[in-house]
Amino acid sequence: MPQGTDKIDSKFRFILLAAKRARQLQNGAKPLIHTSSRRPTRVAQEELRAGALQWEMLPLPKAKAEAKAASEEAAPVEEEKKSKD
Repeated sequence: MPQGTDKIDSKFRFILLAAKRARQLQNGAKPLIHTSSRRPTRVAQEELRAGALQWEMLPLPKAKAEAKAASEEAAPVEEEKKSKD
């Protein structure tokens, strides 16, 4: 895990956040910190490490959570059908 990212729980989330911020920088957003780098991806990573970006994890919408639970329950039934054939 990159240094200074105590609040970010995984490398995957770090990359996603940095990629979204880099896209904002490419579209004209101003950097939140002073850095010598000019590359949007590097600036975004440095902003995350410095804690300059605010972000939050939103809970899954109820419909998606229910669909996921239903698909997990249905999976064993499908396997049983295959084994009977």
